[in-house]
Amino acid sequence: MKQIVLTGIKPTGTPHIGNYFGAIKQAIEMSESEEYENFYFIADYHALNALKSSEELKAYTKELACTWLACGLNPEKVTFYRQSMIPETTELCWVLMNITPKGLMDRAHAYKAKTEANLANGKDANDGINMGLYNYPILMAADILLFNTKFVPVGLDQKQHVEMARDIAKYFNKKYGYSLVVPEERIQEQTSTLAGLDGRKMSKSYGNQIPLFADEATLKKLIMSIKTDSTLPSEPKSTNCTLFDYIKVFATPEKVAEMERRFAEGISWAEAKTELFNIVNNYISPMREKYNYYMENYDEVERILCTGEERARKIAKETIERVRKAVGVI
Repeated sequence: MKQIVLTGIKPTGTPHIGNYFGAIKQAIEMSESEEYENFYFIADYHALNALKSSEELKAYTKELACTWLACGLNPEKVTFYRQSMIPETTELCWVLMNITPKGLMDRAHAYKAKTEANLANGKDANDGINMGLYNYPILMAADILLFNTKFVPVGLDQKQHVEMARDIAKYFNKKYGYSLVVPEERIQEQTSTLAGLDGRKMSKSYGNQIPLFADEATLKKLIMSIKTDSTLPSEPKSTNCTLFDYIKVFATPEKVAEMERRFAEGISWAEAKTELFNIVNNYISPMREKYNYYMENYDEVERILCTGEERARKIAKETIERVRKAVGVI
């Protein structure tokens, strides 16, 4: 049997172009491999800690599902599902809580960062921390271990979570005998990190992002608002800027070379932004059309997800049966 590769993304905001080049594009390219069996899921239970309302969760889950499909995820080649529709995930999470040392959770980066920030601001170390944040790595371990996952593609910032899942699997297997596949992280190659419109990190909290599927008018308005320097229209422009970073990821190599020449010759910022809009719009338009179709015909997306969830639950049930037998509840 093929080894399983698993990838999940939280629905915590409207996908923007930074998400696309930072994670989605590379993940979809990986899904085309015939070497592995790929599982892609929407981590909606993980999002509960970050969202304010059920309406947000529903909206962002819908947007993310449509985004994956619009960007090219092929449901015939992958198992595509929602975390919350696999109840075995939370059952396994509870079992794993009972063999996971508290000290391991105390070392989790997100928990440590929150407690350290609280102390630095003169607050109680645990102010504002709930058990969802504290146990986040165990739920992630359940996501991974439930499907006999061998490889989990992650950036360096997520490496610790896979290491914890590996440790938890080993704790379980040592106590109950081999039942869980021990996973490995697969560090993703460094992708382009796009700055926001103001030059800072692209983030919903800064309000400086470009939604991936913004309509043409909105897209043009946002691109024309990109922060630039005060270089005069006739003067050479530096390519070391946010605007040119966008050109490099959206344009063909030939177009990038042309724009490098025009920057050196003194293209005006307004003209450069207009060129960028045309480049970005031409790149995104086919995906935007698919995205709008899926958003308007979400019943098709539901059918795709339900088919994936049916396949996912078959494996999940087999894993839970092994786990139950191992711990002695059946």
